[in-house]
Amino acid sequence: MRRIFTLIFGLSFVLYLSAATFAQSKGAIPQAHGVDHSSDVSHDRPQVRTESRQDQTEANFEARIERNPALKSKVESMLPAGENLKTAASGFKNRGQFLAALHASKDLGIPFDQLKAKMMGSNSPMSLGQAIHALKPNVTEKDADNEADKAEKEARADVRTKRTAKPVT
Repeated sequence: MRRIFTLIFGLSFVLYLSAATFAQSKGAIPQAHGVDHSSDVSHDRPQVRTESRQDQTEANFEARIERNPALKSKVESMLPAGENLKTAASGFKNRGQFLAALHASKDLGIPFDQLKAKMMGSNSPMSLGQAIHALKPNVTEKDADNEADKAEKEARADVRTKRTAKPVT
C-alpha cells in the first residue's frame, strides 16, 4: 500500500511540474534557439531584415498623413515650394515632430530645410527649441522653447484633424 501511495504521489508531482512548465511557455513547444528548422533557412549567411524599424515608423506616419485628406492638405500648404511630403518628412522620428517643425518654420519664418538640418544633425541633433534659438539668435532660449511648445501644440491639433469623407465619383 505504501509503495502504491508513493508511486501515485510521485507521478502526481511530476505531472504537476510538467503542467506548470507547459503553462509558463504558454503552450508553445520550445524550439532550439527560436529557429524553425522545418522551413528552408540557410545558416551559411546572416539573416538580414529588409526594413529597419525607423523606416517602418517613417512610412507609417507618412501613410497616416496621406490617408487623412484634411491633414494632407494642411501639411502640403505648409511645405516649402517644390518639396513633397515624403522628402520633407524623411528623418523625423514621428508625425508630431515633423508637424511641429513645419509649424515653427511657418510661424517664425525660418526656412524649413535649415530647421530640419539642425534637428536632424548627424553629430548633435537639436530639439526644436534649440534649433529655433540657433537659427534666430535674437530669440531668447525661453522664447524659443515657448515657440517650440506652441508649434507642438499646433501639431497635436493637426493630428486631431478629422478625416473628411472622400467625394463619391
